[in-house]
Amino acid sequence: MMMISTTMLIILVISMITMSLSMILSKKSFTDREKLSPFECGFDPKSSARLPFSLHFFLIAVIFLIFDVEITLLLPFIMLMKMTNPITLSILMSSFMFILLAGLYHEWTQGALNWTV
Repeated sequence: MMMISTTMLIILVISMITMSLSMILSKKSFTDREKLSPFECGFDPKSSARLPFSLHFFLIAVIFLIFDVEITLLLPFIMLMKMTNPITLSILMSSFMFILLAGLYHEWTQGALNWTV
């Protein structure tokens, strides 16, 4: 027990010395208004540094995630092939695929999949 506490004390002392040395030797950085502002070749920036957010890209990403999750729901059907009646499985799988394809067709007709800039 004494050996563990001695080792812990040594580790604590070494880490405290290392942290103290890093704070003493580190480069001091004083921030002011000029250093925090964006810099463009010595001139004030003409526009915002932030780019506008593309809502269409977000919509495509959400559609991808939805269909990706639905595909992962299809994977257990492979295990069900051994346990259930083939007719029941085919009805269940075809209805699930019909719902997926109906959702894809709806997104297509609404124009959500057209990439326009």
